[in-house]
Amino acid sequence: MLQHVVEACSVLQHCEAACHMAIVYGHGGELVREHIQGENLNWALQSQQKGTGHAVSQAIHLVDNDDVVLIAYGDVPLIRSSTLQCLAQGLRDHALCVLTTELVDPKGYGRIVRDAAGQVQAIVEEKDADDAQRQIREVNTGFIAARGSDLKRWLQQLTPQNAQGEYYLTDCVGLAVAEGGSVNTVLCADPVEVEGANNRVQLARLERACQQRQVEKLMLEGVTVADPARLDIRGTVETGQDVFLDVNVVLIGKVKFGNNVTVEAGCVIQDAEIGDNTHIKAHSVIESAVIAENCDIGPFARLRPGTVLAAKAKIGNFVETKKAIIGKGSKVNHLSYIGDTEMGDNVNIGAGTITCNYDGANKHKTVIGDGVFVGSCSQLVAPVSIGDGATIGAGSTITKDAPVGELTLSRAKQMTLKGWQRPVKEKK
Repeated sequence: MLQHVVEACSVLQHCEAACHMAIVYGHGGELVREHIQGENLNWALQSQQKGTGHAVSQAIHLVDNDDVVLIAYGDVPLIRSSTLQCLAQGLRDHALCVLTTELVDPKGYGRIVRDAAGQVQAIVEEKDADDAQRQIREVNTGFIAARGSDLKRWLQQLTPQNAQGEYYLTDCVGLAVAEGGSVNTVLCADPVEVEGANNRVQLARLERACQQRQVEKLMLEGVTVADPARLDIRGTVETGQDVFLDVNVVLIGKVKFGNNVTVEAGCVIQDAEIGDNTHIKAHSVIESAVIAENCDIGPFARLRPGTVLAAKAKIGNFVETKKAIIGKGSKVNHLSYIGDTEMGDNVNIGAGTITCNYDGANKHKTVIGDGVFVGSCSQLVAPVSIGDGATIGAGSTITKDAPVGELTLSRAKQMTLKGWQRPVKEKK
């Protein structure tokens, strides 16, 4: 959540509204520091949680008097950069600018109290509000903009004389008004944008809203999504035109689609690049793989890290690959495992074939030349090479290199034992 807010604020780095960021953190914050990325980040520890005003005071030493200070919240991940920009610009000739929104049910939020002329007079927290104030639908989001010198002065005047015994940052509004300053407001039209996550129910709701944003962006870029409510994006997606994503697809990390890619239902794609006109059939899992154009994958295929498919390659149902380079037009159609393998062009791998790449201690490589035909249920015991144009007879266990253009096979002699009787269980 915090990373989203940091990224939203980072675009303000090159405008007059901000030049650096300070993050106030508390218990367990060292773990947060390890995971948050950004430039010009300063960290301020709040060892005791005494309210929002107290939190800001922990970082006020990083503020110069002539700075414009924008205060955001790390548990409000959907805040937009454009909204923050409007808030900063809304300060102008005012003493303070507050970001507000209107809620049908404002319970739990601080209310924006205005005078008869519509001027902001104070922000009253829910626990301190009277019945009339609780009817106000315009609420405080917590986001404010102020000048450094004013904010420093107001923070020194805050007291914990309230129902929660905390130092409220919102009391700065009353202090500004008491000094004769005007308080401006910027209305956020989308309440979800400023909604915080206080429990897992709210977090799930925000996650769905975040997903909706990303899906809508993809659709505007030319992606057809079968059901926008059943696509999960957990990273960044770069896409061409006329891509189709069916239901329950999950995209993780950095995913890139070419043009006219089809992804059927239930697929999981992570840190992968998918070329033009490739078709990924249902319930396939692709991780850290590079797939060229016009490939056909699945259903129920698993492409593990290091898999590279050349153009027109085909990986069929219940096939697993790992560190496998599959050449142009090559096919691994059924129930096979291809690992630590370099495969040439126009190879056909029969059903049930495996490369035996692990000896219990080390991994070994299998090299398969162009135009090779491997019969069903074969085992290629690495390290081993199969020459161009070679044929491996079905059911073979290949432990030595197979020569170019020849048929290589290994089979035990078939026997029939006449008169043999199958064992029968004794009756009890």
